[in-house]
Amino acid sequence: MAHVDARPIIAAGREPFETIMAAVSGLIDGEDLVVLAPFEPVPLEGVLSSQGFAYEASEVGGGDWQVIFRRPA
Repeated sequence: MAHVDARPIIAAGREPFETIMAAVSGLIDGEDLVVLAPFEPVPLEGVLSSQGFAYEASEVGGGDWQVIFRRPA
C-alpha cells in the first residue's frame, strides 16, 4: 500500500497533485493508495475515478481526511 500525506505539502503552500500522481504511476497491480489531506480531496477523487479507481473517503478527526484509492481488478 502506498501512502501520500498531503497535509505538510499543503501547509507549506504547495500543490500535492504531482506527488500524488507520481505515487499513482508507481502503483503495482492491486496496490492501494492512501492519501491524507486536511480536507476531502473531491477534485482528486474525480480525476482518479476517471482513471478507473474506486475510492473510500473518511474523516479521521481534526478536519483531516483519509482516502483509499483502489483500482478494481
